[in-house]
Amino acid sequence: MQEQADYLIVGHGLAGATLAWELRRRGRSVLVLDAYQPDSATRVAAGLINPVAGKRFALAWRIDELLPAARTFYRALEAEFGQLLFFEKPILKLFSSVREQNDILARSAGNPWGDYVADPVRPLPEVPGVQQPFGGLELRRGGWVDTTAVLENLTQAGRENGWLRAETFVPEQLVADATGVSYGPGLRVGRVVFCEGAAVTRNPWFNWLPVTPNQGEVLDVEAPALPTNYVLNRGAYVVPLGDGRVRVGATYRWPPFATEPTADARQELTQRLRELTTVPFQVTGQRVGVRPAVRDRKPLLGTHPAHPALAVFNGLGSKGVLLAPRLAQVLADALETGAEVWPEVNIIRYQALYMAAPPTAVAPA
Repeated sequence: MQEQADYLIVGHGLAGATLAWELRRRGRSVLVLDAYQPDSATRVAAGLINPVAGKRFALAWRIDELLPAARTFYRALEAEFGQLLFFEKPILKLFSSVREQNDILARSAGNPWGDYVADPVRPLPEVPGVQQPFGGLELRRGGWVDTTAVLENLTQAGRENGWLRAETFVPEQLVADATGVSYGPGLRVGRVVFCEGAAVTRNPWFNWLPVTPNQGEVLDVEAPALPTNYVLNRGAYVVPLGDGRVRVGATYRWPPFATEPTADARQELTQRLRELTTVPFQVTGQRVGVRPAVRDRKPLLGTHPAHPALAVFNGLGSKGVLLAPRLAQVLADALETGAEVWPEVNIIRYQALYMAAPPTAVAPA
């Protein structure tokens, strides 16, 4: 007898996990295939949610909509699994120079950040062991998400309930027609959604999308004397994990990628941490992962131009913990009701690249 499901999701990083949760919440049957990747972006990331970031120090895109959705999602997971996952903490954005101090404070005159930034005129609190010679700003309503615990909880639930399988997706086994999709000899689904992260560059239906993977490294550090009530940010982020542990990151490296954590990244991040704090610390671990970055720094959502039964959810980059919950809703609305995907993230913005792409070696029938 042929197995059936409403959706087949390929990949169970943050994109696939949030979409599977959202579709199941709506009563849809979902099967997820995931070949475990220890270097996936979700498993390596510190899960930082920062409402104000970037060289321009601007409010994050659609923050007023994305942040409440993220908070609701992680709190719902906490209630389901009985574990704290979202740690809301102020972020101290420490200035690295007088010039940066002047540039950012000059922008504060028009109150461009609302209640996401504390009064810029008020001095930062003195934090023992933290060097702040040029001052800084206190960012509110951010924090960090334990992405490893999020995935572990959802993975365990998926395996126990049969909707998640540790299995590598084989493109040659997929055949799409007017009524749905067959995968292999025994599975029939309504739609397939690819949530493969950087591996989308090898996907025969969506490899025309402008995803350029970049590699990042982070350090796990023991620093018992470092205060735990703030996330620190100056040249690197320092996220307090509890029990005297912090995570420091992250580097950016473009191809070719290293196959193992590098000495250069360890030295770079260690130096950044030394510039932030005077307390003693010890590096206890180092990890490397690959992020799916997009040309215009916006995610990729939508259905294939020629095969509407195939969809993609990708390109979350370094802000996935903030973006994924609301964008999973946006994509689910599009797949379930035909609602329009937000134009900033709709893959139709790259239609010209699809039209110019050579035919793929593997395509649905």
